[in-house]
Amino acid sequence: MTSEQLNATFAALADPTRRAILARLASGEASVQELAQPFDMSLPAISKHLKVLERAGLIARGRDAQWRPCRLQAAPLKEASDWIEQYRRFWEESFDRLDDYLLELQGKTKPEKQPPHSTTKEKRHGRNDKNRT
Repeated sequence: MTSEQLNATFAALADPTRRAILARLASGEASVQELAQPFDMSLPAISKHLKVLERAGLIARGRDAQWRPCRLQAAPLKEASDWIEQYRRFWEESFDRLDDYLLELQGKTKPEKQPPHSTTKEKRHGRNDKNRT
């Protein structure tokens, strides 16, 4: 993913209305009218949000006679998630080192070194696979 694409993805995701539109599209295609229903804004305002999402590659618009359905394009979300994942690993490793240091300060024996993503440390931090989405 290029830096420009990543910037466009995060800029599009920065707005709660656009995130809500993407959440709706995760359950299937929808028209502009359907997407606008839950919001207290004009159709032109919704259309502007859709253009931002479309330019970021997060949605695509089809054409079926008069109906122009919008649908989710999830690839940029996966690429953004992959980019964020490296920082999640960084923080987990930092917390694991902090745990070891705190145990050492308390005079407790240092736990045996466990492979990364061990269930023991995940339980200590309250992390589990359900929290990793």
